[in-house]
Amino acid sequence: MAVFKNLFSFLFQRNSAEEHVARYVIREHERGRSLDEILSDKYVQNRLTPEQQRRLLDRPEIVGAISGEKIEAAKASVSSP
Repeated sequence: MAVFKNLFSFLFQRNSAEEHVARYVIREHERGRSLDEILSDKYVQNRLTPEQQRRLLDRPEIVGAISGEKIEAAKASVSSP
C-alpha cells in the first residue's frame, strides 16, 4: 500500500513557487491592487510560466478572494506560450 502512495504522491503535491505566488496575489489584491496589475508584476512573471499562471487562477483560495469576473478576464489576458 505504501508503494502506491509514494508512486502517486506527485499528483497531490503543489509547486512551492505557486504557493508563494498565490499568497502574494491574495495579499496584493487585499491591498487594493487589480488582478491584471498583480499578474504583470516581475515577481509573478519570474516565478510562473503562463500555464502556471492560468492554473493559479483556478486555485480555491484565489477564487474565494477575487470575484469570478475578474478571474475570467485575467485568464483571458495571460499570454499563451
